[in-house]
Amino acid sequence: MTIYILSRSKNIYSTARMVEEVEKAGHKVQVIDPLKCDIKLEKQKPTVIYKGERLAKPDAIIPRVGASITFYGTAIVRQFEAMNCFTTVSSQALVRSRDKLQSLQRLSSAGVGMPKTVFTNFGKHTSKILEMVDGPPAVIKVLEGTQGIGVNLAEDFESAETILEAYNNLESRVIIQEFIEEAGGADLRAFVVGDKVVGAMKRQAQKGEFRSNLHRGGTAKKISLSREEEQTAIAAARSLGLGVCGVDLLQSKRGALVLEVNSSPGLEGIEAATQHNIAKEIVTYIEKNLQ
Repeated sequence: MTIYILSRSKNIYSTARMVEEVEKAGHKVQVIDPLKCDIKLEKQKPTVIYKGERLAKPDAIIPRVGASITFYGTAIVRQFEAMNCFTTVSSQALVRSRDKLQSLQRLSSAGVGMPKTVFTNFGKHTSKILEMVDGPPAVIKVLEGTQGIGVNLAEDFESAETILEAYNNLESRVIIQEFIEEAGGADLRAFVVGDKVVGAMKRQAQKGEFRSNLHRGGTAKKISLSREEEQTAIAAARSLGLGVCGVDLLQSKRGALVLEVNSSPGLEGIEAATQHNIAKEIVTYIEKNLQ
């Protein structure tokens, strides 16, 4: 079997781990930088050109497409799909997951628990918006933010007005979400592969910070999910059509709430916290789908 990993660099931890496990399983692997690919469109002959050379059709691809290259990376994934290659993350699922608003709309329609959320067209009625999410306090997020960037906690009406006014002036669209105080600055990351959770960790924000992202100094430890939390994570992945993803959950008084679904989750934090071979789980998932 030949597997291409779509990644900007073979030295990234997650990419290197995937290469290692694909080779251990006895398969051929190549790391392909999606930004160095060209697409050739011709009747019934979809082709991907890499560094000036035509790429042979692989059996499967593993997209590791960063948020900053979503548009072009998705186009490359779509081209491999046109070549009838299996992909761990479909182009459509990648697009859905990167659109925070669309993701939340799909989660809502699927009946998945989530924080109360409001999206407004540069609304000026701050007090009414905050009331809809039981705030203040409330969390204000830009739609395109990653790793905690563009996520703000408005502790009162005045700070919410200031934050919203700043984003409105920049014409940057935001969502306003309910602040789950009982979560205590912690969230759960459930790593879903196929139809099961293969690893989970609890991430705790550092003192004075409400964002638990490891990139922002948060700490992580292995955790066993409750049956409800596990089912919620799987339902979230299914609602977005993702075969491999990281689902971020908050523990609340009314149960597990999905905060976000990541279609290109990193392996370093989850493998370190759980001491489980997540990369191998992904390779096994590919093998099962190509039997």
